[in-house]
Amino acid sequence: MWIIAFYYIFKFLARIFLPVLVKKAVEKAGENFQRQQQYSQDNSWQQTRNNNNDEIIINTANAKKPRETKKVGDYVDYEEID
Repeated sequence: MWIIAFYYIFKFLARIFLPVLVKKAVEKAGENFQRQQQYSQDNSWQQTRNNNNDEIIINTANAKKPRETKKVGDYVDYEEID
């Protein structure tokens, strides 16, 4: 009987508090994302500002490399024999 009572109490409390906890977690993740974006933009702005010459610096650290296809084996062309 205690197990059933605990289950229903937990289910009731989860319906009340779980949406609030999820909302706070999403807001915190959004804040972290914005903070990282701001840091990245500030950092790249300072790099371009520190160069007094008319040089353009392109940060390719995050550039996606083309995916290489896996070569499984040689292609063999078969012919039917009559």
